[in-house]
Amino acid sequence: MKQINTPIKYFLYCRKSSEDKDRQVLSLESQHDEMMKIAQRDGIHILEIFRESKSAKEPGRRPIFAEMIARIKRGQANGILCWKIDRLARNPDEAGQIIGMLHRRELQQIKTCDKDYFSDDNAVISFVEFGIANQFSRDLSKNVKRGIDKKAEMGWRPGLAPLGYLNSKIKLKGEQDILTDLERFQLVKQLFQRLLTGNYTVSQLLDAANEELGLTLPASAHRPSRKLRLSGLYSLLSNPFYYGLFEWPTGSGRWIQGKHEPMITSEEYDRVQILLGKQGKPRPKKHLFAFTGLMHCGSCNAMITAEEKFKRPKNGKVHHYIYYHCTKKKDTSCTEKAIEIDALEKYINTFLTRLTISEEFKNWAIAYLHEIRKSEARVHEDALSAKQKRYNEVIKQLNNLLLKYTAPENSEQQFIEEDEYQSARFQLLKEKRDLENALSKKGREVEEWIELSERTFNFARYAKIWFEKGDWQTKRAIFACLGSNLFLARKNLLIELRKSFIPISRNYLKATEELARLEPLKSGLNKGILYTLIKKFPILSG
Repeated sequence: MKQINTPIKYFLYCRKSSEDKDRQVLSLESQHDEMMKIAQRDGIHILEIFRESKSAKEPGRRPIFAEMIARIKRGQANGILCWKIDRLARNPDEAGQIIGMLHRRELQQIKTCDKDYFSDDNAVISFVEFGIANQFSRDLSKNVKRGIDKKAEMGWRPGLAPLGYLNSKIKLKGEQDILTDLERFQLVKQLFQRLLTGNYTVSQLLDAANEELGLTLPASAHRPSRKLRLSGLYSLLSNPFYYGLFEWPTGSGRWIQGKHEPMITSEEYDRVQILLGKQGKPRPKKHLFAFTGLMHCGSCNAMITAEEKFKRPKNGKVHHYIYYHCTKKKDTSCTEKAIEIDALEKYINTFLTRLTISEEFKNWAIAYLHEIRKSEARVHEDALSAKQKRYNEVIKQLNNLLLKYTAPENSEQQFIEEDEYQSARFQLLKEKRDLENALSKKGREVEEWIELSERTFNFARYAKIWFEKGDWQTKRAIFACLGSNLFLARKNLLIELRKSFIPISRNYLKATEELARLEPLKSGLNKGILYTLIKKFPILSG
């Protein structure tokens, strides 16, 4: 031990992190007992003992530590006993404060269980050890945050479970599942159910919870079991966790589907928010509207958006409406009025009705397409054979041209000059590439338009049925298929049909009449009469 000229008066400082992250660190009692043994061994008199259960990760958050430092600066002590140097500081601000006091000899010595720090020591050593403590704290914080984020991604909300649920407490910290509280789950559920009847105000619901149901908040380490308060009940009824969602991190707008058992449905949650008078409050879930992003305003060409509204008449029944209207981003004074979802779907249905063909017509069209495919296959084989023959001739001509140009007799280009050779070679290579492309494409074009035609007739046959019975995603897909230019104008839907649908829309009725007359000729199709149909349906003729 170094010789100290000035007698040292010691304070004993014991600290345990309140967050309990430093699991390997001795408890306050253990730190006290161990340091008292060292003091007794070395004949050290301790003036006062300071105990604190606070984290040292951030500066200025330890009042007892601050008091001890202030008393040392007033000269009441000039030495500190502590279990490890990191008990004094885990952040650079307070670490610098300690090192500065050593440098100015306000502190003569810091004594730990395994090392002494003196005022005349090399300050670099103290900086390094405090730096290690600070980095450990930062790494620990990152690891804890990463673990919490991972838990959230897995669907388990970090932190204390809301009323009606319990943290499992059977796994490691940060890995706890969320279970239903068998004592309180059904009681909390009754609060939602009673409010949904429309017969309770929130104040009346609070009275029922505290008096009739006997619902209480569970006891914690610092607080006993207690009754619900009005503010707590409002928070409970507004918490999306009860229908399965939670926001993580809080305030980020990132909503995660939880793995816990939902207490209510999302529709019930929406109705509860209306009953609480929160019509204008943003929903924690993002409502997906079927037709947004597809239509433009017929007046200003801005995009069409949608919003939902809820109305609650005196009978207490909540009515839900969806309106589509101009965003007015291009013209804030746009006068186009909103259209309700039922009216919009009615317009879409009208367009689909104009396209709808019978099962009989669809089957005939597709059967005729297959007849075309057979006929085209024969033509394709003849064309393919002719092109393949010409391709072989070009390859042969290229080889002969090269032999002629490189022959010894042409060493001085007396038979074919280089310019002539390059020009002929270029033309043959170009023809070779054109033939290769034609050979690969021939037949594929026929297959593509026949496949497109089949899809078109299937769509025309079943789109109206799919639209009427499908979910919002199906309806959106069908609406998008109708045309590329979709407009809302004067509360009316305007659609520029895709080219493949125009012949059906214009000629279907006349074509079905002619098809009816052709029914007796099914066994041997009259090509002349069918030609009339083909002219009316360009899609069938390619």
